[in-house]
Amino acid sequence: MTGTVHENTSTEGVDGGVGLTALLVAAARAIETHRPDSLARDVYAEHFVRAAPACAGWPVHIRQVPDGDANPLWGRFARYFGLRTRVLDDFLLQSVHSGGARQVVLLGAGLDTRAFRLDWPGDCVIYEIDREGVLAFKHQVLGALSATPRAVRVPIPTDLRADWVGALTGAGFDPAAPSVWLAEGLLFYLPMTAETYLIDTVDRLSAGGSALAYEVKLEKDLLAYRDSPLYTATRHQIGIDLLNLFDGEPRPDSAADLAGRGWSTAVHTPFHFTRRHGRGPLPEPNDALEGNRWVFADKPRS
Repeated sequence: MTGTVHENTSTEGVDGGVGLTALLVAAARAIETHRPDSLARDVYAEHFVRAAPACAGWPVHIRQVPDGDANPLWGRFARYFGLRTRVLDDFLLQSVHSGGARQVVLLGAGLDTRAFRLDWPGDCVIYEIDREGVLAFKHQVLGALSATPRAVRVPIPTDLRADWVGALTGAGFDPAAPSVWLAEGLLFYLPMTAETYLIDTVDRLSAGGSALAYEVKLEKDLLAYRDSPLYTATRHQIGIDLLNLFDGEPRPDSAADLAGRGWSTAVHTPFHFTRRHGRGPLPEPNDALEGNRWVFADKPRS
């Protein structure tokens, strides 16, 4: 049975702070969707943008951007989010279709619509964990579109700073069965201790045959990139100062920690996938993407 959250007709949860970045990524997915050489399609993304007053006037098509792909925000940065969407789509689908996992947990799910747009096995369950306001806004917009999930979808309106483990297991998640975990665009905003706790918890709740993907930044000094075109454009054009939202503490080496626990890990730059797919950002001077890493981990079966 598909889960629901309490309907809320406000935009609480996505109208400021980290929540507003979910709308930024949705706008990027909408732009990617309308490209003739699109790497990922999300027909719902533009509806989130149009439903929130906080992003009135944001583009959902590259032709709405006066300087097009030359714009650092809606060109290069949006391409980055489109590439990330495609790579993580592929990871999730491979994990369930080839790996056999039937539980998918989206940590900090935001305005993720994978439950509605990807080709899931019929017995798959998608757990979406995020704050109540974010999930209520998503429920409102998708409900107005009569969108139907392609798998059992279980929204879990819980802050990741609260007892999300109890909420997840209480909603039916089985730690004894293989699972697939995704933390997309999440760990940037969490303090070091929260990242360590999250990785420890995923390991504890993951049976053999489970998989995990997440994104981290490796810079020792984020402020060194304050004047980079991506951060400057985002700050000036839509008023989101990402560096004020990112946690500035040194990051733990979570990939090495997982490897020490027996997981097999692979760490890639986004540029690796740009070269693989032939589309996406490539390195440039003063590059705010230079320290971004996408981590993929698999827990072997006993």
